Amino acid sequence: MKGIVIGQYVPGNGFFYRVDPRTKIMAVLFLMIGTFLLNDIYQVIAALVLTFILLIVGKISFIKVMKGLKPIMILLIFTFIFQIILNKDGALVLDSNLNISLMNIGLVIGLFVLWRFLARFKKFNFLLFIGFVVGSVVLLSNVHISGDYQLTTFNLKIYEKGIEMSIFVVLRLLIIITLSTILTLTTKPTDLTQGLEKLLRPFKKIGFNSDDFALIISISLRYIPTIFDEANKIMQAQASRGADFSEGKLKDKLKQVISLLIPMFIIAFMRSEELADAMGSRNFIPGKPRTRLHILEFSYRDIVVSCFTLAFFTLALLFRINILGY
Repeated sequence: MKGIVIGQYVPGNGFFYRVDPRTKIMAVLFLMIGTFLLNDIYQVIAALVLTFILLIVGKISFIKVMKGLKPIMILLIFTFIFQIILNKDGALVLDSNLNISLMNIGLVIGLFVLWRFLARFKKFNFLLFIGFVVGSVVLLSNVHISGDYQLTTFNLKIYEKGIEMSIFVVLRLLIIITLSTILTLTTKPTDLTQGLEKLLRPFKKIGFNSDDFALIISISLRYIPTIFDEANKIMQAQASRGADFSEGKLKDKLKQVISLLIPMFIIAFMRSEELADAMGSRNFIPGKPRTRLHILEFSYRDIVVSCFTLAFFTLALLFRINILGY
């Protein structure tokens, strides 16, 4: 939970810190759409390289962004495995029979225990998980012990297109998440709120309250890291009293999760009341016009970002409709 980065603002002096929030919001939106328009793995790899270049230009810590991906690593791994197993297009890369037997299950359980033991050291957890998955497949496919009781056999087939699509989907998710992280890391919550209000103001003509909507979005983004920090403090407090969220039976783990959720809800309501009191003390009245200390202004940086975004989106669109013949 300490690795949550999305929603945090980190002060800095990079290029994107001086870009108007309206430009950054629209740029991230069109860059995301352009990323989804890409339909080739080499195009996505090129887009990922461009995203890394944006991190360098914006003087954003690459390590901090990578740590921010840790909470969604399970989702990325599940997506990767899901695509490999279910995609049956292209040339056959691997065709192996996995022998599910009593001895093999015992070896896999032993490998699992070893993985969880090494994971306690909090280093190379992702590589250890990959080693556990690969080791399990190797054990189930290559270990044959005479006299072992065979339960069943599973035919594992991996195709070239499955590997390609799994990499394609994971890289595209990485780009989307990194772009969102760049937006929140380089934009103050107040500026983000003001930018959303300005962009959504035309919708007031159809009865849509853009000011309240922008405020809700900005508060939600602002309190994501705060809530997770509070959850981490509660877990540490409970661990100091003997609670362990990583061990025990399923029933015990459910009780521990409930013991975490109850104080989380209480803290969330307390935070909301404190925020309401703070807004009320500053004479905040919903629906009433408000003045701003800092007025948003465009600069040459916004022109540069807009041109880059337009060029990327145009290329992605041309690739999608096959005009460039790629």
